[in-house]
Amino acid sequence: MAALIAAGVHMLNVRQQRRRIALLAQHLSQFQIEKLMENLLEGYLRALGEKEEARRDQIWQLLRTTELQLAEQFQRFATDFAQVEPQKARVSRIPVALPFALQLFPTASFDLRQAFAVHAQGIARGVHNERGLSQRDKAFTLTAELLLMQHTCHWFCKSKTVASARMVARHRTPHEQLVESVSPETRRAYVALVEG
Repeated sequence: MAALIAAGVHMLNVRQQRRRIALLAQHLSQFQIEKLMENLLEGYLRALGEKEEARRDQIWQLLRTTELQLAEQFQRFATDFAQVEPQKARVSRIPVALPFALQLFPTASFDLRQAFAVHAQGIARGVHNERGLSQRDKAFTLTAELLLMQHTCHWFCKSKTVASARMVARHRTPHEQLVESVSPETRRAYVALVEG
């Protein structure tokens, strides 16, 4: 009986996760956000590893266009995603995926549309360097902003636990460290939203 229940829960989770992945993919497919993000993060690593200052400055300059494109595209994506029906944009705060968690515990959730608005503002702030950071610190903060946004996407599609595990596996960065590394404005808005 327990095995049947576990299999049923798994099947319901898989079906729900497929719908969420399809919804996010439908909106992301209109943009080049993932490609721009990959190019930017690789470029930052290249610039930070460059010993010659002139060459490093040249890489920073080349990355400027990618930064601006990414900020603009993510803002358009967040605006587009804001049109999604509210009930389809809810994200469960329960750490593991449970079928019907949003229906059973509606207050234990947050709105993905609002999270994307927070991320769009954070990315724009990082790109425009409103805090006047050095290129190195700007790259560090903007990387954290982008990875936290990616964590939110994985959280929506799977669960917080899976999203956090992926972040550690792919980037060797715990979720808590990402939250600490973004701008103070993003951190305040993000924590208020996801922790309620």
